[in-house]
Formats: sequence, C-alpha cells, structure tokens
Amino acid sequence: MTIREVINIMEEWAPREYAEDFDNTGLLVGDPQTKIEGILVTLDTLEAVVDEAIEQKCNLIVSFHPIIFKGLKKLTGSNYVERVVLKAIQHNIAIYAIHTALDNAWKGVNYAICEKLKLKNRKILLPQKGTIKKLTTFVPRAQAEELREHLFAAGAGTIGNYSHCSFNTEGLGTFQGDENSTPVVGTIGETHHEPETKIGVTFPKHLQNHILKELDFHHPYEEVAFEITTLENENQHIGMGMVGSLDQAISEKSFLKLLKEAFQCEVVRHSAFRGKTIKKVAVLGGSGSFAISAAKAAGADAFVTADLKYHDFFSAEQDLLLADIGHYESEQYTKALIVAHLSKKISNFAPALSVSRVVLSKVNTNPISYY
Repeated sequence: MTIREVINIMEEWAPREYAEDFDNTGLLVGDPQTKIEGILVTLDTLEAVVDEAIEQKCNLIVSFHPIIFKGLKKLTGSNYVERVVLKAIQHNIAIYAIHTALDNAWKGVNYAICEKLKLKNRKILLPQKGTIKKLTTFVPRAQAEELREHLFAAGAGTIGNYSHCSFNTEGLGTFQGDENSTPVVGTIGETHHEPETKIGVTFPKHLQNHILKELDFHHPYEEVAFEITTLENENQHIGMGMVGSLDQAISEKSFLKLLKEAFQCEVVRHSAFRGKTIKKVAVLGGSGSFAISAAKAAGADAFVTADLKYHDFFSAEQDLLLADIGHYESEQYTKALIVAHLSKKISNFAPALSVSRVVLSKVNTNPISYY
C-alpha cells in the first residue's frame, strides 16, 4: 500500500476541495508513491512526534494541523517548523495534513465534539457555499436510461438523503458533421435531426472531474454537449460547525461541568450566565469567534468553541452562553477519529497492512499550560 492510496482514503472521507482557501492541506513532505510501513496519527506535527514516528517505524505522519502553513524560504533548522521538516526528510518520513477539509466534513471534527456531548438532531452550522454543481447534457433518447445509470454510479444525482435524482425533458437535437467528423448517427455534410433527452443531475463539486470522465466515456456521441453550473443550494453535509440538542435541558453550571468532564478541561472561559437552561448547542472546533452570529441565528442556547478574545464575550449579549474550552481541547478527539477511519478502511483495502500499524500518537501537543 502506498502513501497515495492512504491519501485517497482520507480524501474520500474529507475531500480537499472543501478545505478553506487560506489553508495548506495535503501531502506536505514526501513521495506519494512510497510504500507504507506504518502510519502515525497526530493533532500537530512536532519534533517529538517525528521522534515517535521513528521509534514506531511509521514512515507516514497523518496530522490534523499542517506544520507548513506559510511558504518556507529556507531550511536551516532555525525554528520548530524547519526542524520538523528537516528531521522528517532525513528519516524518509512523509507528512500529510487534513485540517479544514476535515473541519468541513460531516463526520469530522465537529462530529467528534457532538459525539462527546451526545447531541442529537445535528445540522451543519455554517453550510459551505458553492459545493453543489449541476450537469446538463443531451443524449439520444434510446441511450438516456443507460447514461443516467452511469452518472448515478459516478456519484451524480444525490440531493441530501436522496439518490438517483434527475430531471429529464424530451426534445429534438440537430447537428451537421464536417469532413473530419465521424458521426454515430446521421450523414457527413447533412443536417441531422435526432430525438434527444435533456438530462439534468446535481453532484458534489469534488466529483466533477470523475463525472465528466464517465460522461465522456459512456456518451454515444463523438462530441458531447454539456453544461456545468454552480447552484446556490446549501449542502446539508458540508460546512463549519454543527448544532444539535441535548437529551434534556440542563442548567448553565451543569453544562459547564459537562464540558469540563467531556473535554478534560482545567478551565472553561465563558460569558455571563443568563439564568436560562441549555438544550440546543452549537459547536465549532478550533477558533470559532466568526460563527457566533450563526450560533445565535440557529437559536442555540450555548456555543462551544475556542480562542475567543475579550470583546468576543460581549457579543453574547445575553442571547446565548459562550464557552471557550481551548483550541487543543476542542480538537483533541480528532486524531482518534482519524485512526478509527483509517484502521477500518485499510483493513478492508489492504489486510496485509495490519491495523496495528495505524498508530495513535501519545505525544500531547497542547502548547498551553495552566497554573
């Protein structure tokens, strides 16, 4: 099994097409054709983590956060980023980062938070825009059903909880081939009239190249006419944050106690108590101040996130309880989520690579301490 095949497993789960524009996801160090000896999964790639990979004989580190975030202009070991990259290269260890692609995945970072809080009736807090595309194509009526099935098999025609969705209209297509054409129907130099079906299907944007390849391969015409448009519809399964509900309403102090226990927090920074119970909860792992207004709009009683600044707490405005549990604390269960996913997929894909070779890092990479 190669690093490329592991990347494919990760990106089928959390496609990089949905990572934020500012991010630096993907293979940061290494050759994708390298054969896997072992995989170490971590939240951050630090020198201690590279040392752990060496000790565990893992030649791929799958990291949530990217160690290279901005461009490197030199590699002299003058800071922790350069030292990590140098050590990884020296020991032939590849580094792959998933970050905001997994933030935006349905069963990603915020799924793990919801699981810890046992939230039900979950929805995406901030659905990502521009993730749904529409393909329109025209095919001879006799081949329409077959082409539809191939498009469905490629991942087109899925809307929310429904599959095999399409809209079809009947019409008359016309074309005339020149001397260089080899038309499937009709005669060169003569205008041909063909009863056709206009097929419209939606698809997630990360599948566009695959779907177009399938369209071209299975369409009977020499020249395939099609249109791709971007829809404004919200994707129910892609975006930042989640909102869900507790089994029953609890007091604000009980909710903070729940957070401390679930996320092993030494402290929870929070806004002023409102004297109301907590039932509907919004969550966003990592720095989430930008989603406060979205949490309010969703009708959340509390918003759990990290890295809130002084003035962010004022914006609660008695509309909800803001709870800052810490950046590391909010994302700490992500690496166990990655290990579980890789272990399951790899055991099916490559049984020869023992599940024991997908290793959960034991290094605590939290840079913040409390006194």
